[in-house]
Amino acid sequence: IKDVRKQYGGGVLALAGVSLDLGVGILGLLGPNGAGKSTLMRILATVTRPTAGQVFWNGEDVAARPDGLRGVLGYLPQDFGVYPNLNPVEFLELIAAAKGLDRRSARRRIDVLLELVNLQDVRKRALGGFSGGMQQRVGIAQSLLNDPKLLIVDEPTAGLDPEERVRLRHLL
Repeated sequence: IKDVRKQYGGGVLALAGVSLDLGVGILGLLGPNGAGKSTLMRILATVTRPTAGQVFWNGEDVAARPDGLRGVLGYLPQDFGVYPNLNPVEFLELIAAAKGLDRRSARRRIDVLLELVNLQDVRKRALGGFSGGMQQRVGIAQSLLNDPKLLIVDEPTAGLDPEERVRLRHLL
């Protein structure tokens, strides 16, 4: 991440010259509300383009060539939404297809992930009836569908009860 800057309309400066050299491991971004954490994560996930600066993945500028990163990326945004009429299996199959996963391996992966996020028993229940914490666990599962090399999660424990927070920490 080299000199990344993000300015929104009205002159709102969200990021001012952020530079980081990241390696293997877990990195947490800490700061007050409005500090630019989510903006930086959206830029890293290729959802938002920086106003200036560059982000590289394996030597490639992700703004110019995002597909290399997108193929190995798992992303759970802070404002994750679901299709309320789909059940977890249907929703995860939809996301798997969008990520280009073949149907057979996607189904196996979905079974494993629903077990990991403790949703196996409600796999056929409509997402619209899920609590916020249950929907968050579906979001965690979708972010892990392609067994990502880079996982970006923004407020991943929001809505989770203490037991599920511990489960998520162990999973990560």
